Amino acid sequence: MLVPEIITAGPVETNAYLVADSATGDAVLIDAPLDSAQWFAERITAAQYRPLALWLTHSHWDHTGDAAAICSMFGIPALIHPLDAYRLCDPNKHTVFPLPFALEPVPIGGYIHHGDVLTVGTLRFEVRHVPGHTEGSITFVEHTARVVFSGDALFAGSIGRTDLPGGDYDQLITSIRQQLLVLPDDYICYPGHMEPTTIGQERRTNPFLQSTEQ
Repeated sequence: MLVPEIITAGPVETNAYLVADSATGDAVLIDAPLDSAQWFAERITAAQYRPLALWLTHSHWDHTGDAAAICSMFGIPALIHPLDAYRLCDPNKHTVFPLPFALEPVPIGGYIHHGDVLTVGTLRFEVRHVPGHTEGSITFVEHTARVVFSGDALFAGSIGRTDLPGGDYDQLITSIRQQLLVLPDDYICYPGHMEPTTIGQERRTNPFLQSTEQ
């Protein structure tokens, strides 16, 4: 059973996750909102985990605000889909509106693509490309544990915004239908905002998805 540790942090209450294999102590961090670095440090130290990498579901600033600090703190790479990498290199240029603070550029430690399998101890995460919220939005699926980290693609009762640069409503709906709704109903979905849900719950009740079912 995989139950991630969750922190909700930053100005827009972004979820970040600490995922670990308790048998080996290997761990990864998923997304890095502002004010999450210290929490990650405390939890990793307390549990004596060995952090391997920071996985970014996409590169909007509310998911990457502490990424540079976290990568420096733990000496780990930030991994992202190549289509979303440009926002990490010059984050202050891609915030849509000016922020009352400066964002630190994030060194890109590597690229991840649709179909990749990322290993964390005995856990194996399939990467699925789900563009529409951003060009390079991705999700991470662990089939044995039956969990999916959906970033800002799919929420409880909602979907990610598509009115920002790089967004495309029709593309997002297609991505969700082809990459997420094909999963079994009991897969638990851990999103980038709000509470966890299940694929079945969203298939049955999400108002954005009812007209897309085949």
